[in-house]
Amino acid sequence: MAAPVIVVVEDENSLRSDMVEYLRNCGFEAMGARTGAELDELLTNRPASVIILDVNLPDEDGFKIAARLRDTHGVGIIMVTARSSSVDRIVGLEIGADAYLIKPVELRELEAQVKSLLRRLSERAAEAPSALAPSSELSGGESNDEGRWTLDSTEWALTSPTGVRIGLTSMEMKLTGLLAGQARKPATRDQISQALYSRRWNPEDRSIDTVVGRLRHKVEASIGTAAPLKSVHGVGYVFSAPIRVLGGQVG
Repeated sequence: MAAPVIVVVEDENSLRSDMVEYLRNCGFEAMGARTGAELDELLTNRPASVIILDVNLPDEDGFKIAARLRDTHGVGIIMVTARSSSVDRIVGLEIGADAYLIKPVELRELEAQVKSLLRRLSERAAEAPSALAPSSELSGGESNDEGRWTLDSTEWALTSPTGVRIGLTSMEMKLTGLLAGQARKPATRDQISQALYSRRWNPEDRSIDTVVGRLRHKVEASIGTAAPLKSVHGVGYVFSAPIRVLGGQVG
């Protein structure tokens, strides 16, 4: 079995070299990139399993890179930065980062985070149905309620198939209502922006990533496993499990 590919995006040459060398000694196929542009070039030639991403880069903000990586590549993301502010950490996690480490990073802790994330990614891949599979393939037919979620527009709550109730904010309600109406087909970023903010999507606007990330982490924290809220490369987002809406139209 091929070793997982790990890319370290860090503009400090010595730190990047140390991290790459350490990860290689751990058995990973590790590569380094100094900028977001170098990362993009690497990913065009070799898909990666995990990106270790600095926030402060010469050409692009690490938060922006994390947001587009989550949408277009579906990789695991570990953010590494000298910023210790809880606000920065929350922003990083809300846009879809899987972990957030503060410099100076203990290399053994980095190794542990990478291994833990690879395990979670493997579990998600095993548990999640294909986001683009036909409805009959995902649910076994329209009459099959197995795996069905319930969105209550009067209580502002999403309930899992096992009965776990998750309270939602107004924006999370609008997003979930839109995805429920898509019948497990991907909603584009333009559709989401219109539903949430009544405007066209601007690629520089991270607000959609914030709402999606917050909802994903809220669901995963509640049910203890991967959320069926998935990114679809080049399209947008999909809720890959059936959702029944109670209480009328959402939004």
